Amino acid sequence: MFVLTQLCLPLPQQSELNSFLWTIKRDPPSYFFGTIHVPYTRVWDFIPENSKKAFQHSHIVYFELDLTDPYTISALTSCQLLPQGENLQDVLPHDIYHRLKRHLEYVKLMMPSWMTPDQRGKGLYADYLFNAIAGNWERKRPVWVMLMVNSLTEVDIKSRGVPVLDLYLAQEAERLKKQTGAVEKVEEQCHPLNGLNFSQVVFALNQTLLQQESLRAGSFQIPYTTEDLIKHYNCGDLNSIIFNHDTSQVPNFINATLLAHERITAQEIDSYFRQELIYKRNERMGRRVKDLLEEYPDKSFFFAFGAGM
Repeated sequence: MFVLTQLCLPLPQQSELNSFLWTIKRDPPSYFFGTIHVPYTRVWDFIPENSKKAFQHSHIVYFELDLTDPYTISALTSCQLLPQGENLQDVLPHDIYHRLKRHLEYVKLMMPSWMTPDQRGKGLYADYLFNAIAGNWERKRPVWVMLMVNSLTEVDIKSRGVPVLDLYLAQEAERLKKQTGAVEKVEEQCHPLNGLNFSQVVFALNQTLLQQESLRAGSFQIPYTTEDLIKHYNCGDLNSIIFNHDTSQVPNFINATLLAHERITAQEIDSYFRQELIYKRNERMGRRVKDLLEEYPDKSFFFAFGAGM
């Protein structure tokens, strides 16, 4: 765990940390709490006490999805798969498929050196981890392979094996015997990603591979990393968390190297995801939160949602 002096200047007191907590003023109060998808151990000590107390005192805890429900995990896995009988090799352009295969072979080769002693001490080994993340990659839809490739980096691999913040909160809520729920269905998170047309998906996967190939060659540096995200979150830097593209569910493909027609495609993808994964989604979730608050006026809710939404 980093110490605060490495992160926030000037050094704040714990009580002075900005909190990703919003209070819904009613009796009893309810709360919105912004999470990020990183190992909870990297941020927990920096979360102010008012947020932890709000969680403790709430009657009901709601998440985007119920990550402790086996059905949720099963449904998320199923929605990522190509139709029965299809494989990635059948649907992707030949050159992209082979570049993807080469990149995954590189990741598999490098993964043992990316693992930490702590991970190995917990019995987490490279082959197991690679298979857990990418074992069924040839059956996945290209858009999910693109997201998978984005997550197969050294920094992300080093963080595996520790629950991410929202999952940790769900486990804590379960341990404390709190009532829990989810405001979204798996299909509502899944279908927008599966809704890109084929040429957009191929473009997105190609751009992702180009970026990873450039990283491997040392000719590209990611402008905004997971470490930056953690730093800004721990410092309570709301603007950097919410308004930076790289904190969203999907990568941003707009960059200065694109040709004119490629830029149009990148902008179309960006516009589509903003509409589907931010605007429409927030409106839908907002309606459900409102309905819950009206249905249970005597209950205190704690809504833990992604801060980058």
